Amino acid sequence: MLSIGAARARILAGLHPTPAEVVPLADAWGRVGATEVRARLRQPPADVSAMDGYALRASDGVLGARLRVVGAAPAGHPWPGTLAAGEAVRLFTGSLMPDGADSVLLQEDASEALGVVTVNEATRPGRHIRPAGQDFSAGDLLIAAGKRLNARDIGLAAAGNHAWLAAHRRPRVAILATGDEIALPGEPIPPGGIVSSNAHALAAFVRGLGGEPLVLPIAGDTLEAIAAGADAARGADLLVTTGGASVGAHDLVRAGLARRGLRLDFWKIAMRPGKPLMFGDVGGMPVLGLPGNPVSALVCAVVFLWPVLARLSGLPAEPPPRAPARLAAPLPANDHRADHLRATLERAADGTALARAFERQDSAMLRLLASADALITRAPNAPAAEAGEMVEVIRLDWLGV
Repeated sequence: MLSIGAARARILAGLHPTPAEVVPLADAWGRVGATEVRARLRQPPADVSAMDGYALRASDGVLGARLRVVGAAPAGHPWPGTLAAGEAVRLFTGSLMPDGADSVLLQEDASEALGVVTVNEATRPGRHIRPAGQDFSAGDLLIAAGKRLNARDIGLAAAGNHAWLAAHRRPRVAILATGDEIALPGEPIPPGGIVSSNAHALAAFVRGLGGEPLVLPIAGDTLEAIAAGADAARGADLLVTTGGASVGAHDLVRAGLARRGLRLDFWKIAMRPGKPLMFGDVGGMPVLGLPGNPVSALVCAVVFLWPVLARLSGLPAEPPPRAPARLAAPLPANDHRADHLRATLERAADGTALARAFERQDSAMLRLLASADALITRAPNAPAAEAGEMVEVIRLDWLGV
């Protein structure tokens, strides 16, 4: 059986980011920028007032001075003249500073009557002025290539006068659940059957990481149905299957995909939960076969699908981040497989994170995974650990799972 690291490296070896496409700002959120974004202008474009008040010459702004108000300059309506000694112009936040003015007298530091403003607080040069280019200048780098674009990035690109951005296409992930015993939520459940949760959970996982999931109809336990599922996935960047990858008489995913030319890379990894994990290729489309048990499927998605989606999206394909935590209760020695224990996190008095593994770790108990805050990771053959020892955890809230 392959180690997690070796399996992940083999999966990622042949994957590449999706092509770039030019999209409007409204569709750029959550995508990964394919090129750097540079400012097309300077911001602000000229000296502007940072507050409501009066533009004046700092030399005129002495305590008690009385200045003639010669005009007003609401934002977007610059005052056209040049300010002379003894004069002031009414301003508002964002107003363009008039020629000849080098300071702003705050509204609350002034009193105006009959076209004359009295200075109640002395001013100084540059006071309450946002200079031209304070935020950025034309040509400045605003957003580096290879960054997932968030709301702040979208706003910054818009301020830099970009209406369109080059971004990697969202990865298209086809999801194929297999098995005669499963039915989609709301559909009739066959005798001895169960409701399928994997496809919907994985679709949410994919969508949360910026991909476009395509949930295919359930494939029954026949070679023809599984082969038809592969046909329906054509055009996807990745096909994810769940179930049917073990050694039972009805585990037919490999044989069904072989009818469409499956080139199997590996099958089975030294991991719990998730031993029957498969990876291969069907007609140039990568295929990641996850276990059928819902916990195993989602844990394998965290460990393997997370970096796969990062690579396809144009991000560095790194394993999910880990954080240190202290055990709240002892753990027995581990066997030859890397383990991922569902756990809750508490906060100790000293601020340390305390990880407490659930007593039951059955890979069919999805409710416990939904209640978990993290996965405690344990190396193969790790010795028994006492309460208080440090471990590493994958925080599920960090991943949005």
